[in-house]
Amino acid sequence: MKMLQTLALYLLASPASAQTIGIVTTPAGSFSNSTGQAIAKVLVDKAKLRAVVQAQASTGFEEVESGSADFNVSNSFDATFFATGTGEYQGQGKKPVMRYVGALIPYRVAMHVRADSGIKTINELKGKRVSSDFNAQKTIARIIEAHLANAGLDYKDVVKIPAPNVVRQAEDFMSGKVDVLFFALGAAAIKQANASVGGLRVLEVATSAEAMRRTEALIPGAYVVNVSPNPALDGITTPTNLVAFDMVLITNAKVPDEVVYKVAKALHDNKEDLRATFAPFGLFQPKSMAKALKGVPMHAGAVKYYKEIRLLN
Repeated sequence: MKMLQTLALYLLASPASAQTIGIVTTPAGSFSNSTGQAIAKVLVDKAKLRAVVQAQASTGFEEVESGSADFNVSNSFDATFFATGTGEYQGQGKKPVMRYVGALIPYRVAMHVRADSGIKTINELKGKRVSSDFNAQKTIARIIEAHLANAGLDYKDVVKIPAPNVVRQAEDFMSGKVDVLFFALGAAAIKQANASVGGLRVLEVATSAEAMRRTEALIPGAYVVNVSPNPALDGITTPTNLVAFDMVLITNAKVPDEVVYKVAKALHDNKEDLRATFAPFGLFQPKSMAKALKGVPMHAGAVKYYKEIRLLN
């Protein structure tokens, strides 16, 4: 297993005999890590599970597939690509043990520039310095490329500055090495960058059918959301169209049904507790947890719970 960057333990609030589960996320400060921390707290408080949040440089699919971790927090299209051996995982074969627990909250993602930048649109990133490669987190390069494609550009139109993962590119942005910062709205790294550079401004995406066709060719399942100004969201001063896709919870078929059942129930029943730890959970729609995920079967434990509460037939 890759070197863990952070190991957050939620053990004191739960009995010593409780089931222990591991949740893999991307690095501390990332959107998925903050999500994982909120999930872990609810699992301790409501499901009486001992939850270990493992923050690391990459997505953590391999750890879940091998069984060295029980769950990971991921975006929907990357989960599909990994399970089906497509996209960034082309040629690696299908992963038949991967299972889906449920849809969580939308990743509302955006390209951010400094508030005083002369860059006003994504089109104007042509010739500018943009983070690239993301060898430890290939998904990020794909999402950035999808934003460029939305404006009719690609990586050949910008100056590529390699970064291993999303947190490093945030550091590069704050130090002035790149001209634009990609991140999910609400992430801790956005607030840090906003304070560091004296303010951020989000670049809006185009919503025409052709622009979204180019976007969805790279991010299957992507959709547009209109985001209004909110004190919790840095860089948005007027209603702004952004790209979004679902965050999902992924597990392994070998994780016991009763554990996955408890996890699904705890998340479904405790939106306000999740929101209290991580504000973006305000967008969580528990009734949408059971919607299908292409290429990834739902875990039997989740199916059992969703049938009980009539989210599934």
